[in-house]
Amino acid sequence: MIIRTFDAGDHDAVIALWRDVFPEYADASRPQRDPALSIANKMKTQPELFFIGTLGDEVIGTVMCGYDGHRGWVYSLAVTPSLRGRGYGSALMRHAEAALTRLGCPKVNLQILAVKTELRGFYEKLGYRMDEVVSLGKRL
Repeated sequence: MIIRTFDAGDHDAVIALWRDVFPEYADASRPQRDPALSIANKMKTQPELFFIGTLGDEVIGTVMCGYDGHRGWVYSLAVTPSLRGRGYGSALMRHAEAALTRLGCPKVNLQILAVKTELRGFYEKLGYRMDEVVSLGKRL
């Protein structure tokens, strides 16, 4: 897998991947989860921290991250379901962590939905642990 920065030509392939991996993106009744809008917003804020994993000409993975000067965040880690278990997700995470480290980021946060219990093991293998915090959110 080659990991590189997102390019506008990846737009449609990323949307297709996200709709496959993140069912909430496929639900048109939830406009706050519009993958095209997510891409457009990332292109306005630290677009250099939006990474694509490719095999040949095929987009098989994504990861986005950001750094606000205090801590980093990782978002939208996705790997084509049929290619999981081959280390691609781990490689994308290491790439994102390295990019954040180069920016001086001392800590990385990520969130997973509580119902996605199968994901915890993946992140724990990469050294992530559950922080004893309460995550609050507000849809704007």
